[in-house]
Amino acid sequence: MNTPFGIANLWLEGDGITRFVAIALLICSIVTWVILLTRFWELRNLRKLKPELEQFWRATSYEQGLASFSNHAANPYYQIAKSAATASTHHQSQSSNRRELLQTLNYSEWMARSIKNGIDSIAASLQKGLTFLGSTGAVAPFIGLFGTVWGIYHALIAISSSGSAQLDQVAGPIGEALIMTALGLAVAIPAVLGFNALNRGNKLLVAELNRFGNDLLAYFVTGARVKSGE
Repeated sequence: MNTPFGIANLWLEGDGITRFVAIALLICSIVTWVILLTRFWELRNLRKLKPELEQFWRATSYEQGLASFSNHAANPYYQIAKSAATASTHHQSQSSNRRELLQTLNYSEWMARSIKNGIDSIAASLQKGLTFLGSTGAVAPFIGLFGTVWGIYHALIAISSSGSAQLDQVAGPIGEALIMTALGLAVAIPAVLGFNALNRGNKLLVAELNRFGNDLLAYFVTGARVKSGE
């Protein structure tokens, strides 16, 4: 049975605020899905780089190990290894008559801080989009609820001005207004679930980067990688 109520009628009969709420939720939904698809694809590609670590450690020289990494511009392992080599060269190149602040740190401390800074920089880049997802997950239900309250308010005014309060005249507009709450939840739920999943994926990746950083630190300080279990 055909009914005049629904999303289309809500848009056609709604005022500027109702349409603004609907557009805001639509934009939030589109941006949320773009962030989710993009970030999950990036994490998937970064996980594929992990096998390259063994090729790096099996290399006969550090330069050859760096060359074994693929996609240098987006490879966090390469970036950390390259920055560590640069930091090591810079520290050792300082002469005694040209002391810099970095020389107040011994070589081990300097390398530990340099590697940690590299990992922190990559970890910060992994957070892109998460603030929007968290904010959307927290705010979208309230935006939808505001749209519902606004719609019910106008529906009740229209009913009272008509002088008739039959069930079909009350249930239709109010039920239509409740669509905004459903839309808010439809936007918030993927944002929250995606935020949690991406946050967990980022933590696992950062843990891998920290392990790699510790191996690099051991290599530069002692000349050998610390084997697992030692």
